[in-house]
Amino acid sequence: MIAETVCSAVSAAGLGIAAVTAYRKRFLAAARIGAYALVPIGLVMTGVVGWAADTAFSVKAWAGIGVLGVAWLLFMTTRAVERRSGGTRKERKAAERAAQGDAVAPTASAPSLGQGSRPAARPAAQPKSAAPAEDFSDIEAILKKHGI
Repeated sequence: MIAETVCSAVSAAGLGIAAVTAYRKRFLAAARIGAYALVPIGLVMTGVVGWAADTAFSVKAWAGIGVLGVAWLLFMTTRAVERRSGGTRKERKAAERAAQGDAVAPTASAPSLGQGSRPAARPAAQPKSAAPAEDFSDIEAILKKHGI
């Protein structure tokens, strides 16, 4: 009952402001203010205000809003975890299958940690081909021009 009275008062005040604005020869602004002023009384007449008031003071409605909040929180958490872990479930399963095949070398003769005293061998330098694949002379010239 109070909500309907307040909405009616707001609409009446808005229509009064629209009338004053129209008196000042600002008809477009007056029409816009009048449109906004009619919204609260329209909501009262359609029953939206009564429904909102009943919902605002209903324990069941607030419990439902809480459940929706928990569902949204779970959904967003699982999305964040999925993005952080890298891919979808199918992609992770495929990666696990590929990793299981390479996990143990079937013909390993010595433990991998047993030879720590010997320095690691450097990879052999690749021989230069007769014709270089890419020419970087123009890039080098630009870098030299800028003193880099």
